[in-house]
Amino acid sequence: MNQTLDSLFNYYQTAMSLRSHRQEVLASNISNADTPGYKARDFNFGQALTTALNGNATAAAANAGAVGDGSVFSANGTSLAGQGAALDASGLTHTAAGHLGTSSSLDPVGHALVQSAAQLKYRPSVQDSVDGNTVDMDVERAAFAGNAMHYEANITQLSGEIKNLIAAMQSA
Repeated sequence: MNQTLDSLFNYYQTAMSLRSHRQEVLASNISNADTPGYKARDFNFGQALTTALNGNATAAAANAGAVGDGSVFSANGTSLAGQGAALDASGLTHTAAGHLGTSSSLDPVGHALVQSAAQLKYRPSVQDSVDGNTVDMDVERAAFAGNAMHYEANITQLSGEIKNLIAAMQSA
């Protein structure tokens, strides 16, 4: 029974984490609507959900800056191996002794996993602009509202599942 509950709640947690991440991406697009050269980004939610539920740890490690051999690199690509850098269990880089560790028990999905599952792609431009910006506010607003509606639907479904479980426990 616990396995069933865990899988049920894991699905909703993963879906809502991805919806939240997508909302951040869409908000970033909207906030950069007037930035010259900014390219609108988005990701395929269904594909990202499938990837995250399958536990694609390899993509999470790659997104966190790790290579298959355990080497750690900074954002500009220089190796941090000689500087005492190490990866913790979540794939985050510790470059100083004072860095705090993470606990995977607090966040079983992991933000790195959500980001790696949500492979951002550039959205094609609907109408070219002179400054190279590809953000179309109508498209972004519609995607933002649709994503928010799906997030609320997930919350409503999860709430209904919890109410059903409480009702089943009380009737027993």
